Amino acid sequence: MLQFDNLSKQYGGKILFRDLTFRVGNRDRIALVGPNGAGKSTLLKITAGLEDGDSGIVNLNRAETVGYLPQDGVYHQGRTLLEEVSSVFAELDELQRKAADLGREIAAQSGPAGSAAAARKMRELGDIQNLLEHRGAYQRDTKIKIILSGLGFREGDLARPVEAFSGGWHMRIELGKILLLEPTVLLLDEPTNHLDMDSLQWLESYLMSYQGSIIVVSHDSRFLDNLVDGVLEISSGTAMSYTGNYTSFLRQKALRAQQAEAAREKQEAYIEQSLRFIERFRYKNTKAKQVQSRIRMLEKLEIVETAAKERRIAFRFPEAPRAGRIVLTLSDVAKRYGALEVFSRLSLQIGRTDRVAVLGVNGSGKSTLARIIAGTDTFQEGSRLPGHGASVGYFSQDLSELLDPSKTVYETVLETDPSRTQTELRTLLGSFLFTGDDVLKPVSVLSGGEKSRLALAKMLLTPANLLVLDEPTNHLDIPSKALLQERLLAFPGAFVIVSHDRDFLTPLIDRVLEIRDGVLEDFRGSLEEYLEKRKESGGPVPPAEPETPQRTEVVTEKERKRLEAEKRQRLSRKLQPLREALKKVEAEIRDGEETRASLESALAEAPSSRGGRDIQELHRDYHRNVSRLEELYDQWMVLEEEIERVSVLAE
Repeated sequence: MLQFDNLSKQYGGKILFRDLTFRVGNRDRIALVGPNGAGKSTLLKITAGLEDGDSGIVNLNRAETVGYLPQDGVYHQGRTLLEEVSSVFAELDELQRKAADLGREIAAQSGPAGSAAAARKMRELGDIQNLLEHRGAYQRDTKIKIILSGLGFREGDLARPVEAFSGGWHMRIELGKILLLEPTVLLLDEPTNHLDMDSLQWLESYLMSYQGSIIVVSHDSRFLDNLVDGVLEISSGTAMSYTGNYTSFLRQKALRAQQAEAAREKQEAYIEQSLRFIERFRYKNTKAKQVQSRIRMLEKLEIVETAAKERRIAFRFPEAPRAGRIVLTLSDVAKRYGALEVFSRLSLQIGRTDRVAVLGVNGSGKSTLARIIAGTDTFQEGSRLPGHGASVGYFSQDLSELLDPSKTVYETVLETDPSRTQTELRTLLGSFLFTGDDVLKPVSVLSGGEKSRLALAKMLLTPANLLVLDEPTNHLDIPSKALLQERLLAFPGAFVIVSHDRDFLTPLIDRVLEIRDGVLEDFRGSLEEYLEKRKESGGPVPPAEPETPQRTEVVTEKERKRLEAEKRQRLSRKLQPLREALKKVEAEIRDGEETRASLESALAEAPSSRGGRDIQELHRDYHRNVSRLEELYDQWMVLEEEIERVSVLAE
């Protein structure tokens, strides 16, 4: 199906992989693994035809089709959600138009029904209809609803403009389009990064029954264990294949390393013995033949190579003063965006050693709650009271909140704690794999994994006894994620983690907070216990709406009209503040998009017309603008959903 033959690629002198030869068969599920920067995403791009290898070839059968989901950078515009996902059926639409035209021509045929022309058109129409049936054209509406629902979209989202969705939702739209296409080869680069736990579980189940082949890059080891049956590891310029899932790969890799080390030790002992023999009998005529034989054997000896040790991050959370029994109390907190309440009367206490997971579908308010707990977001009502001696460390999934793109890696940590010496800061950065000139790189050129490591390094400069981590594993490779998990297990304080990564959360958690429809459910127990409870109960049950007593008396036409008018007035009073808030947000979005366009134009012209300082300021303004637009898009979507909900309840 798909064959890589002696494929090689390097960037700036760094070899990503050399002479890679590998075959992907029908319905194979292959995980690409390796440290950040090893070349996994590059290999996917080469397979998708978006980049070229330096040498070697990628052979794909003509009958095969490829669907590629990048890690990020996808943005849609100019259509509704339904129009955008339906665009993948353009070829089927053309076939259906052709079938309709043929049908009309046949119906209008003036000659004999059995003429050669009529028969030819009937055969052509039959062929097109068979093709449409084979490609599922008549089930497309059902497929759209199933896939979009599984990815977390609601039916009311179908008519919304795609510009109203935030960045993570654009990645879901792209994933939905690819799944609707049903390519024979799926290339997925970190498909779970922008999913909540419900949509992740749906995707996992969907892919397990997918009819084509799958090559996936993911740092979610549970996802890989459940899905793949083979692993291709890219590391230090070499590629090695393994059979089985991710756990099996780890066992095989450890065994190979052990065997290679034993062979290397045996070879070194042989070399040492041979050198001693040569040195001892070099000048004895009676041993000359044996000495020459040993020399020739050593010259021909192929040295056993052991795998180079991968560089890995190394850190410990700094000790913080012991906090009181309760590190944080939220009382009757209300959070609103305009007229929409995200939370109402939310109360919560976090104990000194609580290990808390925050769950919920995307858009439910998980990140908002994390920011309120961390003290970086405001709220309209209620109180936030830190406990005695409490100090908070915060990691945001939106790294633009934490990192200034115009600063270098070193300037970022220096700004956080100017009291540290250069040696101390460089030592800290070195433990997160920033060495040598790496510390002089501007944040704007760092990869997602590098930004995550820098954000963690920055957080460690301030000792904390309450950690608030919002999707900390999204861009970390598996060894880095495992180390973070290990350090959290040893952490003596409390932490609150927003994450969809089950494997990461499972050993850490003893309490689960789930947000659904603005209501916080507080469960004391492990993540597995909570998920089992949800499975048994079918999920949290929303409170029942009170029944409206039925009127038994006869209602006159005049009375009916009066009641309907009162109903419309009540609905208008509820909708008016929401619509005003929506109008205000839409005006801000228009202004923000105009500003973004002007900043993009200025950045395009900047290299030839501005100095370095001005360029940095433009980059800073641009990233702030994009971050604000993302927030406004989220507010717009939440307000639209609330308007729809209020309107439906009023019917």
